Amino acid sequence: MRVGVLTGGGDCPGLNGVIRAVVRRAHGYGDGVVGFRDGWRGPLENDTVPLTLEAVRGILPRGGTILGSSRTNPFKRDDGIERIREALADHALDGLVAIGGEDTLGAAAKLHDAGVNVVGVPKTIDNDLGGTDMTFGFDTAVQVATEAIDRLHTTAESHKRILVLEVMGRHAGWIALWSGMAGGADVILVPERPFDIEQVCAQLERRFAHGRHFAIVVVSEGALPKGGDIAAMGAKTDEFGHVRLGGVGQRLEAEIEGRTGYETRTTVLGHIQRGGTPTAFDRVLATRLGVAAVEAAHEGKWGTMASLRSMQIEMVPLTEAVKELRVCSDEDLRVADALLV
Repeated sequence: MRVGVLTGGGDCPGLNGVIRAVVRRAHGYGDGVVGFRDGWRGPLENDTVPLTLEAVRGILPRGGTILGSSRTNPFKRDDGIERIREALADHALDGLVAIGGEDTLGAAAKLHDAGVNVVGVPKTIDNDLGGTDMTFGFDTAVQVATEAIDRLHTTAESHKRILVLEVMGRHAGWIALWSGMAGGADVILVPERPFDIEQVCAQLERRFAHGRHFAIVVVSEGALPKGGDIAAMGAKTDEFGHVRLGGVGQRLEAEIEGRTGYETRTTVLGHIQRGGTPTAFDRVLATRLGVAAVEAAHEGKWGTMASLRSMQIEMVPLTEAVKELRVCSDEDLRVADALLV
């Protein structure tokens, strides 16, 4: 068998671990592997690189992706499906392993419906894909954010400031929730629950009244005030229609300082969450998912995605992964609420 592999959407720690696992497991079967560069742009333009054992040597601890990535949408091209079919045929590929988030796997599901052999591997630091308990990249992002909160604590206390940390999370607040709880944040704001700025300021003022003259606020980039609209209206969008977010931290900074009088500063963690060395958990999860994807291809389980469920790897339909986003529920947020004093 011969398989292709691509990485689409935003990069994240662990992608190289999947690529390495795909190549090494395929080698055990005697298979050939071809990498497509820059997400769906690769098969659209037939831009490939051979993936041998030597090509993946030493990449397990590296962040990013040796194949490159992009937010290219193959369905924005009238002949996108045919061009992908032709690329697979040119390299005598039996199918494709698509590693990505909701957009990449959404395109993979449509391609499978059109008769293209595809197996998916879930990837996103946001941890918002359905059909799986957790995605690789999330653990690393939470660790990076938690370390940032730990560092902000010391400077906030030294200067008696309120420090706002803006983390990634367009529709789901998993990074803010987990890092906020792990780092002992005083306020956690997520997209799933529109916030009331008056209540936020009241919580901070209670803390100061109790003699704690500093505070940490963690906010997802997609968080909105009650009755608010997405502030990025008219901003640039990618090929999947996603508006570029960012800036909620600075808006909170101005509101909090103006309403409370306490000096407030903002740190935007940004792409630091995506980069760098993956944690041990993400390396292992990425490896398990890559192995499962190749084994599924050998079993003819096209149109499925490797999934983590109750710490076991299972194959689920691609349609299940992209049917709806996995977001924080009230029960998930309950623990954080219980810690407010």
